[in-house]
Amino acid sequence: MSENNSGFFDCEDIENLDKRFRTAFINSLSGFKSLALIGTQDKNKQTNLAVFNSLIHIGANPPLVGFISRPGVVERQTLENIVETGFYTINHVTENFYRQAHQTSARYPKEVSEFDATGLTIDYKNDFFAPFVAESIVQIAVEFKEQVLLSINNTVLIIGEIQAVYFPSDCLFEDGALDLEKAGTLTSLGLDSYHKTQKMGRLSYAKPDKTPEVLNVNYFK
Repeated sequence: MSENNSGFFDCEDIENLDKRFRTAFINSLSGFKSLALIGTQDKNKQTNLAVFNSLIHIGANPPLVGFISRPGVVERQTLENIVETGFYTINHVTENFYRQAHQTSARYPKEVSEFDATGLTIDYKNDFFAPFVAESIVQIAVEFKEQVLLSINNTVLIIGEIQAVYFPSDCLFEDGALDLEKAGTLTSLGLDSYHKTQKMGRLSYAKPDKTPEVLNVNYFK
């Protein structure tokens, strides 16, 4: 590290960092991430709940969402349940239960449901197979479509198609965007840091010959 106020690591420095230090450092570099609890169950109805901060938008038509599962060198109950049953839920995390959401990252044995271990409530909706988190106010039902092995580090990209979305009706803008700040959705940084958001503004569509303007969009009625 530099003695002035400018930090610097080259690739050799990064390689020689303590493993836990390196993991925390690299995890923070991609910035604030989407945060959600993914709910699944196996064919025997054993439920599982796990926190993920690797959610990504894949496409809007069809409506696809993805997330990264780490290498399967140890038991990965979320991945196994999704592949086995074909269904899962994505549940946004709010301030009311972020500590419980974090606790789901503990390595509980398969026979122990993280719902029970953390005190979060199972919620089933409209005969969808996978369980939702009742405490979450933005809930997404997803059908598994594809898994892509990333050979560079043996992680797996899970891609699913959105089947249904439950959300507060007063958080929907008239142009279709959802106001997640109003809904109370949290974001995360690295492995263990949780954050609220503060909107600076929505900007007009970028064009080469026009300066972006701040939009004033009403809520859907």
